[in-house]
Amino acid sequence: MSSNAFYHLFSLPRELLDTLVPRNLIYDQDQQDANEVIDDRAPQAEGQRACNVCLGVSFVDVNDQRTHFRSDWHRYNVKARLSGGKAVAEADFANLLEGLEDSLSGSESSSEDGDSDSDAVRTLLSKTKLNSRSTSPEGKRAVPQTAISWFHSPPSTQLGIYRTIFTPQPTSASFLPELRSMQEPTPEGRKWTLFMVAGGHFAGVVVRVSRPNTLPDQGKGKQKKPMAEMEILHHKTFHRYTTRRKQGGSQSLNDNAKGNAKSAGALLRRYGEQALRDDIRGLIEEWSDDISASERIWLRASGANRKIFIDYDGAIIQKGDARLRTFPFPTRRPTQAELSRCLMELTKVKVTHFTEEELQAQDEAFLASLPKPKPQPRAATPQPKASEHKPEKLSKEEELLRDKWDRLIDMIKKGRMEPLKAFWERENFTFGGVDTALPEWIGEKAGTLLQIASSSGQAEVTAWLLDDLHADPTIPLPSRQNQNETDADDGATGAGTAHRSFKTAYDSAANGAVRDVFRRSAAEHPDLWDWFGAAHVPSALTKEKEEERDSKKKERRKGLKDKIKSRESRAKDPSPLRGEVVAESPPPNVSNKSGPQKLGGAPGSNEGLVGLTSEMRARIERERRRRAAEARLKGT
Repeated sequence: MSSNAFYHLFSLPRELLDTLVPRNLIYDQDQQDANEVIDDRAPQAEGQRACNVCLGVSFVDVNDQRTHFRSDWHRYNVKARLSGGKAVAEADFANLLEGLEDSLSGSESSSEDGDSDSDAVRTLLSKTKLNSRSTSPEGKRAVPQTAISWFHSPPSTQLGIYRTIFTPQPTSASFLPELRSMQEPTPEGRKWTLFMVAGGHFAGVVVRVSRPNTLPDQGKGKQKKPMAEMEILHHKTFHRYTTRRKQGGSQSLNDNAKGNAKSAGALLRRYGEQALRDDIRGLIEEWSDDISASERIWLRASGANRKIFIDYDGAIIQKGDARLRTFPFPTRRPTQAELSRCLMELTKVKVTHFTEEELQAQDEAFLASLPKPKPQPRAATPQPKASEHKPEKLSKEEELLRDKWDRLIDMIKKGRMEPLKAFWERENFTFGGVDTALPEWIGEKAGTLLQIASSSGQAEVTAWLLDDLHADPTIPLPSRQNQNETDADDGATGAGTAHRSFKTAYDSAANGAVRDVFRRSAAEHPDLWDWFGAAHVPSALTKEKEEERDSKKKERRKGLKDKIKSRESRAKDPSPLRGEVVAESPPPNVSNKSGPQKLGGAPGSNEGLVGLTSEMRARIERERRRRAAEARLKGT
């Protein structure tokens, strides 16, 4: 048998299919520990036709082998191995039959139906109680399942097929009868449907994956062409603009997370999503007959895109359809070429050629690489107080309320005014008013919504809370936060702040813009709250004061600009007066008692620093140190 042989899933050779046995030694969670099964195996008989379940029995021809596979002895050994027991020899099996009180005549004769068990086999399995040999939970290893189920054909051929192709079964041994039934031809052939959608790209195909048993009539005198294994019946690809460029994610996900954007690009992406959904559903309606006749429907779609295919009025593919499958391997952008690659990957049978010794060595190496099972804790070991630390189980109403609180605080901190107003108008009765204290489980240092907006530096939200909702600015911060901040203020300001024994929303303002909001509200609503007492607002900010402050700022900026311009002009064009002063200055070696001879005066003298700013004093001090260092270097 060639190592490069290619097998199609629905056209396996009969001589190979008859010799297949499931190789589920280490890939089945319910299987007995693999080391025990390997030790039970006897050396395989030489030759191509042999049974590796019944202790290496060999056969002369194919008919003898088929007769053995239908016998009660072989079926008993298969059931015993799957249940974690040991295979028995033919003589031992005969002794077991003789020991049965209600043995049935003809139990050793072959049956025409190889898939049904005789009463003798069922009685033997029930009496031997094979399941009692299973390992304890402490010693059982968690063996991971793979995407491919393997079958073995003696002496050295293995076939691998993806598990998702089969109907879900408890063990991989149940896949073998289904694999054999797949080789039987159907009148119109077997059909598969494959859909992919991601990033606005869509690709779909309906393909006949097996040949029909009746070929079309090509007329007299025409030579019949060999029919391909697979035939594409329908295919379609298209693309819509739904994804935000260089940012990822669809527009609908962005709208759900941050609210509806109002840009032109957002409108185009929303239109693209609607058009993509309509195009796909129209295509499904057009292919409805072939999709309904498909044995498998392969779908690659995210949670949001999955609703395009199922769960809508008049949907052809219903939710929970047993034919639905996902691709068991990574896929790329939905294109026609990618669908063809995935189709070939699913229908192409994987073939390996390992001997029994090599397979046994692989199993042992794999089992050695598995982590050892962790010991299960005893019932008496937990401390009596362990149950007190378990998180409380919340009801659906409490979980919904907590989610609403989180959304509200998040919108306030981020300054999302439009979603915040709509959310508050819809859910304000849920929170109990604008001045309701925040729940302790939130973990915020602030105590009210106004305090959160003020400490987050959101001036617009603060103005909305004060002017529209009339939030109370006199409510103090929580006691723990007040204690920490009051201690620091007492050490700095002394007894002069005795009236501020607690902090308010104004005291926790993050910037000047938020403080101006409080002052404006105090000017607009002077009788609403005790602004200058309990709210700690220093003064009201009227429009006249604000205009006066702005004009002073403009004059100050203008004066600074004039000074800068004058300095630049003097630097470029020195005045004659300045030159005369420099020329008439006394020489350095002449002593002048009326003033200092060096920049900044004599060392250690502060006479020349009178009237200078702190910046100029620092520059003079640096000059002194530089000259002192130069003098020391010259002296050395």
